[in-house]
Amino acid sequence: MASQVEGLYEKLEQSRITGNHVKVIVAAILGDLLEFFDYFLIGFVLAFIVVPWKLNYGQSAVVLLSSGLGAVIGAFFWGHVADRIGRRPIFISTVLCFSISTGMLYFTPEGAWGFLAGFRFLTGFGVGGLYAIDLPLVQEFVPSRYRGAVSGIVTSFIPLGIMLGSILAAYMTPFVGWRGLFLIGLIPAVLTLLIRVWVPESPRWLISRGRYREAEKAISWVLGSEQTFAVPDATDDNKAPAERDKPMAERAEDHIHLMELFKYPRSLIVSWGTNFGMQTGVYGLTLWGPTLLAMILGVKPTEAAKLYIAVTIAGFLGRWFWSFSSDWFGRRRSGFALGTLGGILLFIAAINHDLFLGTVSAFWIFIICANFFMDGGFAIVGPYASEVWPKHLRASGMGSAYGFGGIGKILGPIVLAFFAGSSNMVTPKATTDAIIPAFTFLALLAIGAGVLYLFGFETRGKSIEQIDTMLTGGDAKKMGWSHGVYAS
Repeated sequence: MASQVEGLYEKLEQSRITGNHVKVIVAAILGDLLEFFDYFLIGFVLAFIVVPWKLNYGQSAVVLLSSGLGAVIGAFFWGHVADRIGRRPIFISTVLCFSISTGMLYFTPEGAWGFLAGFRFLTGFGVGGLYAIDLPLVQEFVPSRYRGAVSGIVTSFIPLGIMLGSILAAYMTPFVGWRGLFLIGLIPAVLTLLIRVWVPESPRWLISRGRYREAEKAISWVLGSEQTFAVPDATDDNKAPAERDKPMAERAEDHIHLMELFKYPRSLIVSWGTNFGMQTGVYGLTLWGPTLLAMILGVKPTEAAKLYIAVTIAGFLGRWFWSFSSDWFGRRRSGFALGTLGGILLFIAAINHDLFLGTVSAFWIFIICANFFMDGGFAIVGPYASEVWPKHLRASGMGSAYGFGGIGKILGPIVLAFFAGSSNMVTPKATTDAIIPAFTFLALLAIGAGVLYLFGFETRGKSIEQIDTMLTGGDAKKMGWSHGVYAS
């Protein structure tokens, strides 16, 4: 039986990218794009209601930060549940959660900011879960030689979701009103129909649960063939010998606890630390960038927003570059480069904020370059956080890393407000005096995230099964591991 299971893995690893692989990838791309459209929609809507509703700072803060808090909790929760019951049902559940919650905001009573905040929390709860599960799902379908590039490409479309929100807010609001924008947020629910038709359960997850016949069907589907591999149904008598001989209580996949993440300290430190550093750094740059451009250049916010499009495009291009870089140069080298270079460029931007190259602001040029590394780096940050965990904790580990990183989106504004001497933690009033200390803080976070990659292990060229063996025993001594804990 063990050799037959290995044959299933070999079929996955030896295949090329098929049309059905593309369906899985497209479903994940659409999920990410539309979830971040829903997630950031509130930023555009708040501009329409803050004055008519006479919202004070505290009420606005609750509305804006509620989705971020929901995403932190959702990432931990849904990732853990996905390891227990499967990737596909959680993919569908999270899409329904964030899209229906967004659609419900169409019915927001006038002035009911608490209603708005409550459903924004549920939107974030679903968004955090989807991001934690779609990458493991894709990675468990594609051959390892394509895993880095494909995983990065899935994240590369996220900025387009935010751009879609800005376009709809600008051009559709006059016709549908701000409530109508939320109704448009129901569109992602249609994605669940595509998922049900296109995407079966992850074959690797099915194998880990001993459901070999279902895994065989999923593999035949993704390969685009009707070939069978003579794998019997999953009863205790036909499971692989090593798995059959274990007492039920000893099967890790049957008893998953979040505290088990701490048995893998190196995976935890690297995945949590890189997510915290990069999420906080990029969020801080996005928070302050347009305001500082308007201040330094002496232009209207609308003009600064137009200039910031170039910063966003740099991040989008960066995501594509780092998607392939992770397979060209490896995850550790690429992660170190994007974190350290992004941080250094942020610091250079800060100390040269008053420098002009002719009529062009040096600050603008350097934050464009910095965003190529920082926002672009999410093509590696997220996928790597999924790769460094054993099979029974892959979604839990990914969700915990994304959730912990999301805490930085809440703490970051508090620190920026401190540097600015402002009580407003949502949009601190930036001053030129605060640029250097604030951007130094953001730069150190990015550089720290880059350095942490050096403490990780290289996953390029390794199959998910090889990584799992390395983490849970097998090559422990050779790779610096011992029973799931790093020995050095």
